[in-house]
Amino acid sequence: MSTPTQVYEPFRAGLPPLRRYWKSLWARRTFISEYSRSELREQHFDSAFGQLWLVLNPLLLSAVYFLLIVIISGSSDSTRYAHLTATLFLFYLVANSLTGGVKSITAGQRLILNTAFPRIMLPVSAVIIAIFKFLPTLAVFLVIRTVLGLPFTWQMLWAIPVLLITMLLAFGLAVTISCINVYFRDIASFLPYMTRTLLYLSPILYEASDLKPQLKTLELFNPLFPILDSWSRALVHGQAPLASHMLIGLGWAVGIFLIGTYFFLSREREFAVRL
Repeated sequence: MSTPTQVYEPFRAGLPPLRRYWKSLWARRTFISEYSRSELREQHFDSAFGQLWLVLNPLLLSAVYFLLIVIISGSSDSTRYAHLTATLFLFYLVANSLTGGVKSITAGQRLILNTAFPRIMLPVSAVIIAIFKFLPTLAVFLVIRTVLGLPFTWQMLWAIPVLLITMLLAFGLAVTISCINVYFRDIASFLPYMTRTLLYLSPILYEASDLKPQLKTLELFNPLFPILDSWSRALVHGQAPLASHMLIGLGWAVGIFLIGTYFFLSREREFAVRL
């Protein structure tokens, strides 16, 4: 049986054969899993203190923000704290995907230069790592929700499709920013300011219903706005999300996924030259 031969062709903008590409990516699912696990071990996720810090970090931030809300508004309640905690945890899923994805290609320089594989595996691994970091915080929130005495309803199951939409958005953003960082390395330095701005423009420190009418345009230009509002309605208030917000959030997620993936796949054969 002859040994398969890898042929390296000159770069040409355009999509690779998609069927063969996705098949190759699926064949490497074990590698993606092990690569993600190794990154988590490097960040001490496998230790008790490492997992504890993943929960404490956003939990302490939510406590600080809650105190600021109480000081500024003069009053608050348990539902407000539950909203702040739930949305902040979900926001960190997207923020961690961006943080891990932005340098996923540049950090894998040696792997890219010495091995032939679908490059999209690297930002995919970054999103998987962010999901693993998110899961403990979800369990902690359910405990917080129980302690606060908020009722559990069947409408809370709407959180599942909202979470799936968020994962699709996180993947699209991670793929897009990882590709952009190959060409413009300074974007990694600006990312913390971008995520902090996104935090303040999203319904986290406030609820979407509290927004003034003249600021309603934020719902259209912030992809996280309808998603976080739907997440809060389902998981905190036990209500069905607005159909319009679900459709807008899905539209943002699918649009960013398609555009980002097209941009990535059409340029990934040039990465070795750029690195």
